[in-house]
Amino acid sequence: MTRVRSTFVATLAGAALIGVTALAQKAPDMKPILAGKSFTPPAQGQVEVDYTKPVTKRDKEFVVTRIQVKNTMKAPIARLTVDETWYDKGGSLVTGSKGIINGLLQPDEVQTVEIRTPYDAKMSANNYNFTHANGGVKPHRVDKIDGSKDAPAKEAKPAAKPAAKKK
Repeated sequence: MTRVRSTFVATLAGAALIGVTALAQKAPDMKPILAGKSFTPPAQGQVEVDYTKPVTKRDKEFVVTRIQVKNTMKAPIARLTVDETWYDKGGSLVTGSKGIINGLLQPDEVQTVEIRTPYDAKMSANNYNFTHANGGVKPHRVDKIDGSKDAPAKEAKPAAKPAAKKK
């Protein structure tokens, strides 16, 4: 019984010593990540962008549409998305897809949105719908975007790759 008591007291003393040592250590200095940096939050609600005439070409079993967009706002735009919907000659829905710019489109930044849609022989006319993560988009079509030659455009990845091959 004496051994049990001695072992218990020794264990208790060791645990107390470890606890005091752990409390005596100084916590590391924590600095805010954005300390000294300016941060502009993404735009909320309706935003405005300029875009050039979409260039649509057939690439094997896909129809690829590329659109250059420019943020004309003073705040960045989060996750700009362009939905493309295709219709047949009668006006019925055939297919559609979307292109996304992941991340932020900074003020005056120019990027290219790529939309890959599976080809269908019934495709006749299409329609575009612009949105972003925090609301709607009012697009303005322009003939040419200033700075598009100077700034290298990053291509956005399509949302999903359709697997259907139609003839």
